[in-house]
Amino acid sequence: MLVSSSTLSKVKDSVKEKIFFGNEPSTELIAILTVYFVQGILGLARLAVSFFLKDELGLSPAQVSALMGVVALPWIIKPVFGFVSDGLPIFGYKRRPYLVISGILGAISWVSLATIVHTSWAATLAIALGSLSVAVSDVIVDSLVVERARGESQEKAGSLQSLTWGASAVGGLITAYFSGMLLQHFTNRTVFWITASFPLIVSGVAWLIAESPVSRNQSESNSPTIKHQLGQLRQAVTQKAIWLPTAFLFIWLGTPTADSAFFFFTTNELHFEPEFLGRVRLVTSIASLVGIWIFQRFLKTVPFRVIFGWSTVLSAVLGMTMLLLVTHANRALGIDDRWFSLGDSLILTVMGQIAYMPVLVLAARLCPPGVEATFFALLMSVSNLAGLVSYELGAIVMHWLGITENNFESLWLLVVIANLSTLLPLPFLNWLPAADSQSVTGTSSLAPAKEVVKPFIPEFLPELAIGQPESKPAE
Repeated sequence: MLVSSSTLSKVKDSVKEKIFFGNEPSTELIAILTVYFVQGILGLARLAVSFFLKDELGLSPAQVSALMGVVALPWIIKPVFGFVSDGLPIFGYKRRPYLVISGILGAISWVSLATIVHTSWAATLAIALGSLSVAVSDVIVDSLVVERARGESQEKAGSLQSLTWGASAVGGLITAYFSGMLLQHFTNRTVFWITASFPLIVSGVAWLIAESPVSRNQSESNSPTIKHQLGQLRQAVTQKAIWLPTAFLFIWLGTPTADSAFFFFTTNELHFEPEFLGRVRLVTSIASLVGIWIFQRFLKTVPFRVIFGWSTVLSAVLGMTMLLLVTHANRALGIDDRWFSLGDSLILTVMGQIAYMPVLVLAARLCPPGVEATFFALLMSVSNLAGLVSYELGAIVMHWLGITENNFESLWLLVVIANLSTLLPLPFLNWLPAADSQSVTGTSSLAPAKEVVKPFIPEFLPELAIGQPESKPAE
């Protein structure tokens, strides 16, 4: 009996160290990780949303790209949700009720898509509601992680953030392939019904969060702190050393994208089936992790200006390989469309992830002491706003070139414009910190790394990046 107890104890210690990175696997920790896991697993409906917008609602590539920008609005105002949850407790609680509400809103969003949505306006509202749901839950669990990470020892620094990143990544990887496979056997609306159950899990685990009620006096006493934080934020954004790099990131992320046109091209012109698109998603998800590993292993000490400059040029050059697929030149070379798409997606995603990693590192290093979490959320909101601009500019260019769901004659020109425009920020590289002024403060935590697997918009939004570098994700 003693031997078995000792063995059991060793197994528990091993699980704690290797799976939970030294954190006690409490019910609260499991609840927090479950919320991140659900965020990743919502990708199950990502392809279904794409085919729903394209086939059932009959939207054009330009209309889908414009819709993408609109439904991302909740992610642009994410810091507001943080201030609301901090300043307006519900029944005395700042976290639990907002998680419950976010789960209910998410379920309503998916049920609506499965039943009553039959127009583009209704689809926009339903998807935006789902986007709001994920944004709110993300803000709440991020704040829970930040609060609990403050008590970490130096040896465990970043362990909680790494766990949350892993939970979201596992959810995304699980659904990457199944998002396409389900569409081979079920309708889009059936997939929406299945997906509607996942947000309710968030509402359920919210009750496992350990939280003490806040009295009215305590809530009022927090007002000066919020006012102080706003003052610090205002002081930070007026500093040239902060707003110049932020402006560079906005320009870099705000160039036109051809993503939505590529989804229509691969499905209507190349006739890729949902199951194969699921394989592409799986490949790009794994490639994204490879890109993160390459950056962490070999490139994290490279100066910002160097890595931004070279990654931008290489991404633009490699992005031009899409011209081979668009013009069907790959067939003349004896390369099948599917194999070319898989290989190109793999290479471009790795490059895109390497290019984007410095954005997260730079964002963390720009955060002034005392308002790190709020300022990081603000910087991510700027990135999301740039993403919105990117999709809206892409919609304008598609409309201007006359690219529709069946007309791809000018798609090659869109590829050229999209890739050349990524070179526009290069003259402003000197806005980034010089090598000798790059601080290492704020980067011991792995908090930014978690954001890598989160796209610029929620994971459940349309799969529009077939063969395109996933270089514009953000929180």
